[in-house]
Amino acid sequence: MEPFTSLHTLTVTGNGKVIAQANAVLLQMAVITKENDVTEAQQENATIMNRVIQSILSLNIPRENIQTAAYTVSPIYDYIEGKQVFSGFEVTNTISVKITDINQVGAVIDTAVKNGANRISSLQFSIENPDFYYQQALSLALQNAQLKARTIADTMQLSLNPQPIEILEESNGIPPVPYKSITLAEQSVSTPIEQGQITISATVRVTFNY
Repeated sequence: MEPFTSLHTLTVTGNGKVIAQANAVLLQMAVITKENDVTEAQQENATIMNRVIQSILSLNIPRENIQTAAYTVSPIYDYIEGKQVFSGFEVTNTISVKITDINQVGAVIDTAVKNGANRISSLQFSIENPDFYYQQALSLALQNAQLKARTIADTMQLSLNPQPIEILEESNGIPPVPYKSITLAEQSVSTPIEQGQITISATVRVTFNY
């Protein structure tokens, strides 16, 4: 005998959130050089960037965690008495560094800066194992949907079938968390980096019969 299916349905949206401590950081830093001759600017940039990379490797950051993110060569112009005057070339070499020990972030920044990096373009916290936390958020979202449906049914005095007839997973929110801008300045102490928290969210649409 087939189960009875009512023509009346109730659809609710359930939300779930889990707060997790970040366990990885993606750091982007750049070496910027300016010279009248483009070849000199490129050679100087390559020398400094190699020194920066070697200094980061000396902190036991795996080489596979260091990648080129961008490389640009741009002419520089000054405006003198309303006229555009060529004044050289700017070379920008940006690398991304993945750091899996949060306690190392400040040391990596300080070491890179001491060896010639002159721009920290971004710093983002992330989670290495996001699926574990997302499954928890998804479970909370389903519980939230069931609670909403039961509240509506009780309030409206409806006979709700506790087994849903449809569940749609709507979203998966695991965004990286940007950190504040970092000023490159000489200092006697290590750059302080506070561990970030990340909110992992899940949303479901659940339909019940009543």
